[in-house]
Amino acid sequence: MTPEWDLVVVGGGPAGMTAAQYGSRANLRTLVIEEMAPGGAVLLISDMENYPGFPEPVNGYEFSEAMQKQTENFGAEFKSATVNSISKDGKVFTIDTSEGPVTSWTVVLSTGAKHRHLGAPGEEEFSGRGVSYCATCDGPFFKNKKMLVVGGGDSACDEASYLANLTDKVVLIHRRDRFRAQKVLADRVQNNANIDVRLSHTLEKIEGDTKVRKVVLKKTDTDETYEEEFDAVFIFIGSDPQTSMAPELEKDDAGYLITDQSMETSLKGFFVVGDVRATPFRQVVVACGEGAIAAHMAAAHIDDIKGEAYAGIK
Repeated sequence: MTPEWDLVVVGGGPAGMTAAQYGSRANLRTLVIEEMAPGGAVLLISDMENYPGFPEPVNGYEFSEAMQKQTENFGAEFKSATVNSISKDGKVFTIDTSEGPVTSWTVVLSTGAKHRHLGAPGEEEFSGRGVSYCATCDGPFFKNKKMLVVGGGDSACDEASYLANLTDKVVLIHRRDRFRAQKVLADRVQNNANIDVRLSHTLEKIEGDTKVRKVVLKKTDTDETYEEEFDAVFIFIGSDPQTSMAPELEKDDAGYLITDQSMETSLKGFFVVGDVRATPFRQVVVACGEGAIAAHMAAAHIDDIKGEAYAGIK
């Protein structure tokens, strides 16, 4: 069976759109399936200042819009749909979507990961206006200001240590009386003079006007609550990689999909890029690089398929 597409990209964030661009430039029939608006998590970034080539911060929405136009100009098509499952029969993938099935020689999965939210009052209201889930992305905006970090795992400790390089006013709270993080990471924050560690604490409320101004904290061992002023709140209580459409693929302990250096999974022709992939550093520039690699390797995979078919005919 000859599939409708050479390359189907599931997820239209920067990683996915880069894969689509490189796929189209390689003359692959390329389709991007996105259930929301193209851009993914980048749409939530008000000022992205660390993407190469932009001397001034770029708005995440404008960045995504430009990237979509560029992807379409290369010849890729976009489809608005929810992907339910991805299966493979022989050499052909079937992507079951809310708008019907599509078939392809290769698949690039770039569905990302959703940050877990506390559900505290004010969290959603001030998201992007002082509430953040990425220290590397937003920390520099609050240099020398007072920041609250919420969480007790590896990410929270890592991100608090990063923020402590930007200010000497970092407060790290965790709801339990001990960290879940590796001992070396927990010791690092507890011995950092720029970090005020407060265990047995929860964040009850975030308040402000046009941006975060203060929070309400609670001591879990005494039930005492108190207010404190902060300029930013960074929440690191885990994230959930979006892998439900490919449950059979190999994952790490945190649920992220494992690939080789070619971005390929254990299933030939199935590639994974961006925040859904097991990677030591999740940034837009990294995700775009992964997308380019995946598309290049997808084209090579299709060449192999066509070469085998030609050899069989001959």
